[in-house]
Amino acid sequence: MPTTSEFERMLRGASLRVTRPRLAVLHAVYERPHADTDSILGAVRADLGEVSHQTVYDVLRALTDARLVRRIEPAGSVARYESRVGDNHHHVVCRTCGVIADVDCAVGAAPCLTASADLGFAIDEAEVTYWGVCPGCSAAS
Repeated sequence: MPTTSEFERMLRGASLRVTRPRLAVLHAVYERPHADTDSILGAVRADLGEVSHQTVYDVLRALTDARLVRRIEPAGSVARYESRVGDNHHHVVCRTCGVIADVDCAVGAAPCLTASADLGFAIDEAEVTYWGVCPGCSAAS
């Protein structure tokens, strides 16, 4: 987990002002991989006190645009945020409980999958979601 000064350097490096809400949101995302907005909002409020939904949404959008966090949205799920950026990893999602875990690329560097036809696009990322049942849910059934 980065320190506060490392979070500050990350924000400055992305040409973003260092604010308490931005620091709190970054900290919440790093502490809670694949967290939804409500979970992040709860963590930020526990840290700073009263903070509006809109502030958290705005910070998440700015951090995502700056590529300091990554937004994922598996089918049937609300948007979730993670701190693992820039490596083009994928995700596995449990169909029963909804838990999400990271899965490294199958081959090489980004994009780790080659499209059958690029249609003239300069492809720089591939997104894959694997679906199944996690070990905990498998054992419970």
